[in-house]
Amino acid sequence: MQIRLMKKSDIEEVAQIERETFSMPWSQRAFLQSLEMEHVLFLVAEKENEIAGYIGVYFAADEAEITNVAVKEKFRRRHIGESLVKEMVLRAKERGAVFAFLEVRCSNAEAIALYEKMGFSICGSRKGFYEKPREDAYVMVFAPDISTIQAGS
Repeated sequence: MQIRLMKKSDIEEVAQIERETFSMPWSQRAFLQSLEMEHVLFLVAEKENEIAGYIGVYFAADEAEITNVAVKEKFRRRHIGESLVKEMVLRAKERGAVFAFLEVRCSNAEAIALYEKMGFSICGSRKGFYEKPREDAYVMVFAPDISTIQAGS
């Protein structure tokens, strides 16, 4: 598996994974606009000559907010999501981020367990954050030492 920067040519495949994963998916245009922003970073994981998953993050001051993480169904349970999060945290640290945040559906026990395993902790919630279906989100943070994740671990 290779993790690399997302390119414009990846957007169609990434948007398809997004549609298969989320009830309110980002559009191809939204991905394209995000790729053109200096404070945004998207990575893709390639496996078997296709996009297996992706992750996106927005940067502001010393914070990184993970916006999207998704793995194509046929590649799930192969540590691809975990590898994407680890790589993103390392790249966030390189950009000066001290904290990494994300929101996750309160019912998504599998994702919450993965993030907790990686050192994230629940620090709050957002009422009615998700639509279709309406659901609260946990806010999770990775802090204060973002450098505890090491490549290849």
